[in-house]
Amino acid sequence: MYKRVMAGMIILACVFGLYLIVYSLPAKQTPEQPSATFKVPDTPVDADAAMQQYKSNCIACHGDSLQGGMGPNLTKVGGTMTKEQIFKQIAKGGGGMPSFEQKLTKEQIVDVTNWLSAMK
Repeated sequence: MYKRVMAGMIILACVFGLYLIVYSLPAKQTPEQPSATFKVPDTPVDADAAMQQYKSNCIACHGDSLQGGMGPNLTKVGGTMTKEQIFKQIAKGGGGMPSFEQKLTKEQIVDVTNWLSAMK
């Protein structure tokens, strides 16, 4: 009798555990594909503001001269990535880089994007 009660309790615990796994975890999100119509606006670059954002948020990983370190070298990032790719990387993060869409405004991200895209 004791073995049946224990087996029943184990089965109930497993079923409850599966229930929690299936219904409590967030749905797996598919990677967001860049929209074909998304275009980073060609606004005049405020280099001082962009450099200030860089110093406040990026210098620790990408270095004081964009040379890299913990993060990749950005001295020629404008020649290897499009503006849209740079913007998405800053906003969404990924590959070890944190997302900045909650920390910076869209305008600040666009300014840094346009500044970095000139690095060729």
